[in-house]
Amino acid sequence: MGATWSRVATWVVALVVGAFYGLAGTIAHAYTLGPLPVGLVLALVGCAALLVSVRLLTADRWSALSAGLGMMLSTLVFSGRGPGGSVIVPDSNLGTVWTIALPAVIALVVAWPAHLPASRVSRATSADRT
Repeated sequence: MGATWSRVATWVVALVVGAFYGLAGTIAHAYTLGPLPVGLVLALVGCAALLVSVRLLTADRWSALSAGLGMMLSTLVFSGRGPGGSVIVPDSNLGTVWTIALPAVIALVVAWPAHLPASRVSRATSADRT
């Protein structure tokens, strides 16, 4: 029973941390330095790094999915028109790329196979050395 609560707590923490990363990415994605979309690149790299680290540290697909759902939820909440009429995600190319690329990154990290062929190759190579 304790292991179940531990997993649920991990999912909740991943959801909250993912929501913070999603909020930061939603706010920062529109920053450009000249023609370069620096904010979008940093937001996607940061979110992808969090998802990969959660997936690797917990060895649990569901924890990464929970963090990704937090990211998408905060993007959804903060991309709408605010009470003062302000919009964080403007109707632009960067906004469109952000709203499509974030779920794509989440799907890629969550769907990535747990055991890659490269890991089998490294195990076979290390077995040959002994």
